[in-house]
Amino acid sequence: MKNAIFIWIIKLIAVIILVQTLYFKFTGAEESIYIFTKLGVEPFGRIGSGVVELTASILILIPRTSLLGALLGAGTMLGAVLSHLFVLGIEVKNDGGELFTLAIITLLCCSIVVFQSRNRIADVLRFKI
Repeated sequence: MKNAIFIWIIKLIAVIILVQTLYFKFTGAEESIYIFTKLGVEPFGRIGSGVVELTASILILIPRTSLLGALLGAGTMLGAVLSHLFVLGIEVKNDGGELFTLAIITLLCCSIVVFQSRNRIADVLRFKI
């Protein structure tokens, strides 16, 4: 019982962070435009990553597809972390590293969900969700 509650809290943390950033991506906030321009993928990368993060959030909340959503979220956040490390820097536009920290937290949460569901990875790869 305690493990199930812990996993739901972890899922909710990941989903809250992913959904919270959607507003900035979909409304074209200055910081989002700056980030994706610096990465050379504005506007398609910004909107595309928003769609992927929205999809991951929905999938994480559905028990049957939470592993798939966590894999999608972890992959997206790994890309975000690598972008910060190699292109953007830890701190973007004087945010004190907040975006980088949120990406790390989301990556960790998604990784925990994947690890917890690791015995179902083969089924996901065979599309037996």
